[in-house]
Amino acid sequence: MNDTSFFKWLVIILFISFGWGCNQKTTLAQANKTFSLATVSSNWNKADSLLALMTISEKLGQLQQLDGGISKNDLPRLIEAGKVGSVLNEVNPDLVFKYQKIAIEESRLGIPLLIGRDVIHGFRTMFPIPLAQSASWNMDIIEEGSRIAAKEASSIGVNWTFAPMIDISRDPRWGRVAESPGEDAFLTSQVGVAMIKGFQGDGKYKNGNLAACAKHFAAYGLTEGGRDYSTAIIGERQLREVYLRPFHAAIENDVMSFMTSFNEVDDIPASGNQFLLRKVLKEEWEYNGMVVSDWESIKEMIAHGYCKDLKEAAYKAMRAGVDMEMVSTAYNDYLETLMAENKINISQIDEAVRRILWMKIRLGLFENPYPVKENAASILSKEHLETAKQAAIESVVLLKNENEVLPLSKTYKSVAVIGPLANAPHEQMGTWAFDGKKVDSQTPLKAIQNIFKNKVKVNYASGLEISRTKNHDGFSAALEAANQSDVVLYFVGEEAILSGEAHCRAHLNLPGAQETLLDELSKTGKKIVLVVMAGRPLILTNLLPKVDAVLYAWHGGTMAGPAIAELLIGNANPSGKLPITFPRAVGQIPMYHSHKNTGRPANESNWVPIDKIPVEAWQTSLGNTSHYLDEGFTPLFPFGYGLSYSSFKYKNLRINKNKMTTSKSILAEVDITNTGKYDGKEIVQLYIQDLFGSVTRPIKELKGFQKIELKAGGTRTVQFEISAKDLNFYNADLEFMTETGDFKLWIGTHAASQDFVEFEVVDNAE
Repeated sequence: MNDTSFFKWLVIILFISFGWGCNQKTTLAQANKTFSLATVSSNWNKADSLLALMTISEKLGQLQQLDGGISKNDLPRLIEAGKVGSVLNEVNPDLVFKYQKIAIEESRLGIPLLIGRDVIHGFRTMFPIPLAQSASWNMDIIEEGSRIAAKEASSIGVNWTFAPMIDISRDPRWGRVAESPGEDAFLTSQVGVAMIKGFQGDGKYKNGNLAACAKHFAAYGLTEGGRDYSTAIIGERQLREVYLRPFHAAIENDVMSFMTSFNEVDDIPASGNQFLLRKVLKEEWEYNGMVVSDWESIKEMIAHGYCKDLKEAAYKAMRAGVDMEMVSTAYNDYLETLMAENKINISQIDEAVRRILWMKIRLGLFENPYPVKENAASILSKEHLETAKQAAIESVVLLKNENEVLPLSKTYKSVAVIGPLANAPHEQMGTWAFDGKKVDSQTPLKAIQNIFKNKVKVNYASGLEISRTKNHDGFSAALEAANQSDVVLYFVGEEAILSGEAHCRAHLNLPGAQETLLDELSKTGKKIVLVVMAGRPLILTNLLPKVDAVLYAWHGGTMAGPAIAELLIGNANPSGKLPITFPRAVGQIPMYHSHKNTGRPANESNWVPIDKIPVEAWQTSLGNTSHYLDEGFTPLFPFGYGLSYSSFKYKNLRINKNKMTTSKSILAEVDITNTGKYDGKEIVQLYIQDLFGSVTRPIKELKGFQKIELKAGGTRTVQFEISAKDLNFYNADLEFMTETGDFKLWIGTHAASQDFVEFEVVDNAE
C-alpha cells in the first residue's frame, strides 16, 4: 500500500471512529493536513504544501519566537491562533507538552513548535565551558558532550539549542570568550563541527537530538575593546578568511540554523546586514537552513541608529534575510503593513516560513513533537558524569610544574585546601549553566577529601568567602591551615557571573584579595599549587614566581572536582593545551599566534626593555621594532601551550618532497618519543607560513593537529598530509585560491615551536 492510499484510509477510519458526536471539522482538518503532507516526497515539498494552506497571519506566526516566561499568560491563546512558531526558555515538561498539544491539536494547521534553549555546555550534567572544551583538542569527547546535553534536554521537550557559539575571540576581556572555542579559525571550526554532530545526530528529534544553531553571525568576537554588543571593525578579507570560516564549516556539516549577532559589521547591524545574511550566507553559500535573530536584536537596530522605529526594523531585517524574530514583535506588528505598502512582498515572507517549516519537518516534529520522556532516566547518569569528568580532565592545562611538585608526593601526610573556588559548587559550572544545579556539582574540596579519606589529612580554609571578597577576615585561618600542611592547594579564579554575556572586564587580574592572600601564603615557605578556575585567560604574570605549579582548570562543570583531584594525585595526566594566547598584561591585547610580521618585526636581539634604555637616549637607540617597551613582544604562554607529567621529544621533522604542485600534496612527518616516566597524551600541532603573497600572510597558521597517546618510553611517527587546498586564502582580488611560492612548515608542541622545514608550491606545468 502506498502512502497516499494509507492516508486516505486513515481519513475514513478517523471519521468512523469519532462519529457524529465529535467535532467533525477538527478531525477532518487534522486528517486532511496529514494526508497533504504524506502525498509529497521531499521536505521542501512538504513545507510548500503546508505553506499553500496558510493565511498571512499564520505565516507571520511562524516567524515569531516568544519567551516562555515573559509570555506565559498569553501563550496558549497565541499558539491556538497560529501566532507562534517557537517558544524559548520553557523547561517545564508539562507546559512544553501542553503547548505542543495545543499547537498540534487545536491550531488550525497543527504545526508543532520549536522549543529553544541555550544548551551551551550541558543541560543538567554540566560539561566544561566551551573555551575549556576547546583546550582538550579532543573532538570525540566534545561531540559526546553535546550528544549527552541533547539527550538530557530533549527529555523535557527542548528540540533546538542555541549552540555552538563559534565566534573567534582574541580578546579575553570579552565576557563571551568563555563560550568561544578560542582565537583560531581552524580549531574553532573543528570544535563547532564536533558540537553540531553531537547535538544533531541523525537529525531526528525522536532520538533525542536537537537542532543546532551556529552563532553569532558574524564577527561578534571582534567587538571593539572587548565590550559586549560593541562595533566590529573589519575588512572583508579578514572577515572571510578568519571570522566566517567556522560558519562555512558549520554549513558543510548540515547545521540546521544560524543566529545573527548583536554587533554591527561595516556600520550595519548584523540583523539588518544584507551583505552577511543575503549575499554571503543565502546566495553565495546557498544555505537552506533557518536564520533567527538574537534576543530583540531586530528591535535594537533602533538604538544602533540604523532604524527609526520598529516598522523600519522589521523591513530591514526581512530584507536582509532574518527568518525568525526572537522575543521582539516587529514582524508580527508591521510586516503585513509593509506588504500593503509594497515594501515587502509575499515571496520574501514565504521564503522565511518555508525555511522554518523545513527545519521542523527535518527534525521530525510533526511525528514526534513531545518531550522524549524516556531520556529523563539518563540525566546525571553514571555514564554522563564519567564523560563529563573525562572532558574536564582533558581540558585542564598544566602551565607550570617546577621541580615536579605535581603529581602530589605520596609522602605527604597533610594538604591545605584554600581559596574561594575550592568548594563553590555553583561557580565551577561556569556561565550559561541555566539548567545545572549546584547540588549536583562535585567540588575540588569534596573530591580531595574523598580521594584521600583517612590516608592524608585535609586542612580546609576558604580564606575568602567569594572571589571578589576584599577583606582579610579569613586570612588567619587560611595561614593556619597552610602552616599545618605539607603542601598548599590554592583554588583561585573568578565566579561564574564574572564571565559570559555582558560580563566584560577591563582588568584581568584575580578579583578581590586573592593575590594578597597568595602573598601571605608564599611567606609560609610551603610548596604552593595554584589551581585557577575561570571563564577566560587571567593575567598570571605576577603570580607565577610565587607558586610551584599552576593548573588552569577553567570552569570545569559538574565534575570539575573529581577531575582536578585525579590530576593532582597523578591518577590522570594533564593533556590540555591553550586554545587562546595568554598575554603578560592587558595592554598587549589583542595578542594571538597568527598575527602579521609587520615591516619591523621584533626579536630577542632587536628590542629594548624599558629598564635598559639609557638616560637621554637618542630615539634610534630603542630598536625601532614592533613591541612594547614594558612587556616586550611575546605572550606569557603561547597558543597551543600545555605541559604534562610526561615529556615529549620531537625529532626528525621531514617532508617527502620539497616541491608540491597545486594539484598534488606533500606528506610531513615527525617522530615523537615520550621521554618521561608517565604514560601521557600529546597534542601534535601543524603550522604553515606562506612567506610571500599578493597580500601579506600571518607568521603562522594552524592547519592540523592530532591528539596521540604514548606509553612511557614509547615512540610514534605522526603524519600530516598537506594539499594545496590547505594553503588557500583570499588573494588581492578576494579570490579564494592557492598561490605559488615559498612556505615554512612546523610540527610542534605549541605555536612558538621553532623547528621547521621549507617547501615550494609550483604550478602544475612546472
